[in-house]
Amino acid sequence: MDQPIIRIQNLQKSFGTLKVIDGLNFDVMKGEKLALIGPSGSGKTTILRILMTLEDISGGRIEINGEPLYHMTKGGAELPADEAHLHKMRRHVGMVFQHFNLFPHKTVLQNITLAPVLTQGVGRAAAESRARELLDMVGLADKAAYMPSQLSGGQKQRVAIARALALQPQIMLFDEVTSALDPELVEEVLEVMQRLARETDMTMLLVTHEMGFAHDFADRVLFFDKGRIVEQGPPDQIFTAPQEDRTKSFLRKIIAAGQRV
Repeated sequence: MDQPIIRIQNLQKSFGTLKVIDGLNFDVMKGEKLALIGPSGSGKTTILRILMTLEDISGGRIEINGEPLYHMTKGGAELPADEAHLHKMRRHVGMVFQHFNLFPHKTVLQNITLAPVLTQGVGRAAAESRARELLDMVGLADKAAYMPSQLSGGQKQRVAIARALALQPQIMLFDEVTSALDPELVEEVLEVMQRLARETDMTMLLVTHEMGFAHDFADRVLFFDKGRIVEQGPPDQIFTAPQEDRTKSFLRKIIAAGQRV
């Protein structure tokens, strides 16, 4: 059987006395598309930030491609990872955030080429060629010379997706990428993500409150509550025949709010 690209074992994360992830275990296979759903504060975004090494762990173990993320072997002993190890592991993972985080003083093209040039040693001409291909893919080929202030929220988020893809990660993390957008701009971003899911073998983890999109996007849906997986399965099972009372209660509220599941 293939080795999972991500393996999470007994993961623990606390902020002070607040435990936000409590003994979490799950694997992600190469090319799998996962949707993480659940109430606010259930630990979903924290999981993505841990995978991106933006948050440390309080306990447990994570492996990417069979290699420990937060540990390293030195002199025959396993030790906490140093910054060099974290930097190496970070190259496997890209993340798109809720609030774009584009550099306001740089053009769209410069935003996309900066990291490949500085962190991967890619030549500027090659980086720009790749950036223009990605802009074409996200439907913004004519916006390379624009500043972020000249773009709509949906366009900014599509630039942010292109920027993350420019580093050619094996794993892409999407954290509530449409929640800061006006409703009429949501669809253009979701279309880009749907195309990525359809046309690439990239492993993708999506945290979202867009249940209809989660249903259409994911191979597997994980429902979280209080730092644990309450239920998981194919989208049709989770959204049409959930087994756990907590999942049923959550989805009833979502439907009552007018969302499609």
